[in-house]
Amino acid sequence: MITPDSIGCLYLHGFLSSPQALKAQETLAYFRQQGLEASLRLPELHFTPAEAIAQAADQLQQLQQRHEHVFVIGSSLGGFYATWLAQNYQIPAILVNPAVRPHQLFRHYLGPHQHYHSGETFEVTESYLQQLVALEVTEIAYPEDMLLLLQTADETLDYRYAADLYRACPGWNQAGGSHGFDSYQQFLPRIMAFVSHRFRLR
Repeated sequence: MITPDSIGCLYLHGFLSSPQALKAQETLAYFRQQGLEASLRLPELHFTPAEAIAQAADQLQQLQQRHEHVFVIGSSLGGFYATWLAQNYQIPAILVNPAVRPHQLFRHYLGPHQHYHSGETFEVTESYLQQLVALEVTEIAYPEDMLLLLQTADETLDYRYAADLYRACPGWNQAGGSHGFDSYQQFLPRIMAFVSHRFRLR
């Protein structure tokens, strides 16, 4: 049985996004409905990858001190970070239209970019790209611990990269949709069922 003490969740948002984004808020609303709000962490990730992964790892370790079982949900670039955490901490991860090889994509975005929610300006540099390279996972060591949620009409990322990298992982590969992953909230009960199974809580 899932209780606030038994399980903790770290949610990682995407590039230039925040905990105020739709999927993050839908996750929070679901956890609140289940009486698990205290089990959820929604950090505002640093822009630079090295700082973001250090921050995420720190949040993860804090959750592990408070909860018997911990898992991570990552969207887009957050899915890239979640993959690294899952591999290095051997925890379950739910990956929502995750970024794969983002250093290649972001090479086309070198220069300044405005944060979607705060309006702040950040710059993608060569150092930024190299930090992404350092975090790349090229082979999935524990595919049974990763749940892939993928929609083929993602207008930002080529879904085929994720389909290939996570090919041995359980998941849903849906035709259509969008980068935001349409109807994400409908998948939250399935996410919790997957986590319950992995942690043998039923």
